[in-house]
Amino acid sequence: MLDLTVRFLAWVLWLCTPPPRGRHRLGIRTSSLAPPPPRHTERLDGAASALVRPYVLTPDERRRQRERRRAVYLATPGIDVGPHPHLIHGGVR
Repeated sequence: MLDLTVRFLAWVLWLCTPPPRGRHRLGIRTSSLAPPPPRHTERLDGAASALVRPYVLTPDERRRQRERRRAVYLATPGIDVGPHPHLIHGGVR
């Protein structure tokens, strides 16, 4: 009885699942296929790349970035800072 149940379940699964596709499907040997070609065959030239990382900032660039970040942080509660805090929207106070 167990054998009939297993066969029935195998038959139902065979009906419900799609047939396997691709190179590794069951029952088919594909040993005549050539292996895929290598993806990267040439070597990279280290001398052609820049030695300075683009994200490394000079001290002056770092200071200006810190000033901009501080101005944005203080602008959220409404505090106006910058090189000319007395000039608001182009007008003189």
